[in-house]
Amino acid sequence: MNFAQTPLHRALQLLTRGRGSRLLGAGLCVAMLSACTLSPDYHRPEVSSPAQFKQAEGWTQANPSDAIARGAWWELYGDKGLNALVEELNRSNQTVAQYEAQYRQAQALVRSSRASLFPSLNLTTSKNRSAQGTGSSSSSLSNNSSGIRDTYNAQLGVSWEIDLWGKLRETMNANESSAEASLADMAAIRLSQQSELVQNYLQLRVIDEQKRLLEATVAAYERSLRMNQNQYRAGVAGPDAVAQARTQLKSTQADLIDLAWQRAQYENAIAVLMGKAPAEFSLAASNDIPALPPIPVSVPSQLLERRPDIASAERKVMAANSNIGVSRAAYFPDLSLSMNGGYSSSSFNNWIELPNRYWSVGPQLALTLFDAGKRSAEVDRTVAVYDQTVAQYRQTVLDGFKEVENYMVQLKVYADEAVVRQEALDAARESLRLTENQYRAGLIGYLDVVNVQTTALSNERSVLNLLQGRLVASVQLIAALGGGWEAGPAFAEADKQ
Repeated sequence: MNFAQTPLHRALQLLTRGRGSRLLGAGLCVAMLSACTLSPDYHRPEVSSPAQFKQAEGWTQANPSDAIARGAWWELYGDKGLNALVEELNRSNQTVAQYEAQYRQAQALVRSSRASLFPSLNLTTSKNRSAQGTGSSSSSLSNNSSGIRDTYNAQLGVSWEIDLWGKLRETMNANESSAEASLADMAAIRLSQQSELVQNYLQLRVIDEQKRLLEATVAAYERSLRMNQNQYRAGVAGPDAVAQARTQLKSTQADLIDLAWQRAQYENAIAVLMGKAPAEFSLAASNDIPALPPIPVSVPSQLLERRPDIASAERKVMAANSNIGVSRAAYFPDLSLSMNGGYSSSSFNNWIELPNRYWSVGPQLALTLFDAGKRSAEVDRTVAVYDQTVAQYRQTVLDGFKEVENYMVQLKVYADEAVVRQEALDAARESLRLTENQYRAGLIGYLDVVNVQTTALSNERSVLNLLQGRLVASVQLIAALGGGWEAGPAFAEADKQ
């Protein structure tokens, strides 16, 4: 760059030629505020985005009418109780509240950096008492009061740093991008907390169903124990049948008791997610398990817009890009304009009078000539930070694609498994019916009945556990797709750059 031909050189020439020229030079500096920036042009980092997900076959394509696109994605499960719990979480979750406070801090930084683009106005008033000795002795000052005088000052000052090289604007841009990243982080943690609550709720409802199953099974085993005891007293059955029936009953009762603490854990987790102490919350048992919803799946390119963690990672890249410009601006001089005026008097009574007025006005140019490589090191650091954020962004995108693919294939496998397990359960129920009939006819011993009952109960619980897994995986897939989060206008505007 030829310094003699730069706008800065021409402005400095004007500023040194007289009062009128100084005003013209100041105006020229103001005109150059938007003419220079030292940060690289921002472009979204390139990522490998497939045309569609590998496991997309058979999935419903997303469209704007889907509940998942309206934001309240948990409404897909059609459970009013669940809807109320999530709404309470949105209002009272303390982890989200922490991120919301961080976002407000980031917004305040944006306002602060924007304010630095404008002049600052300062008012100063002071009273000073001073003295000067009249003799050579060090004690004469304290002995001579005639040298003591009061000075009253009132000063109004205006200062303005001219943003010739875009340092202030790039600082503001970096803070704006950081604020947008903070907003996306808040959305990501809210989605994570919502997902956790929905998963806990669905698992709790499956436990309620398991509890009903075990209660019915315990009642049936109690009847079998009584029947075997009666047969033993009548001499029809031996003591081994009674022992087997009692063992089976007690084992199932133990399993039923075990469900109590599992349910309590999910209930307590839901309470904390809603910002409540566990002692202040209880969730009544329900006879209904929410149905597995159809989940609309978008194309991979839309995942970059829907996932708040990906949006946050990109905004951090934008902030790092702006910080490069801030560090480069340190090589160039800082130009500031200041104007001060006020009154100074030794008497309070005639302090604010025309003869006591003073003023000063002028530019100041500051340039670091030698810093032993400090600025160069800072530029290298900001470039390295930018490269780090780019790699983090790309890794976040890849992790997002991986999560979606994993949960999609998991749900597909679970769906296939559910068909086979239901067939196994139907066969176990039929086998149990036939075995019980044979036992009542005296064709087989009670041990055979116990074995078949155990197999049937195991299949019943396996079907419920599989349903629990499918429900949890569906929540995880919705969260991996971004839930119902949509980038706001500020994000859309930034994406156009």
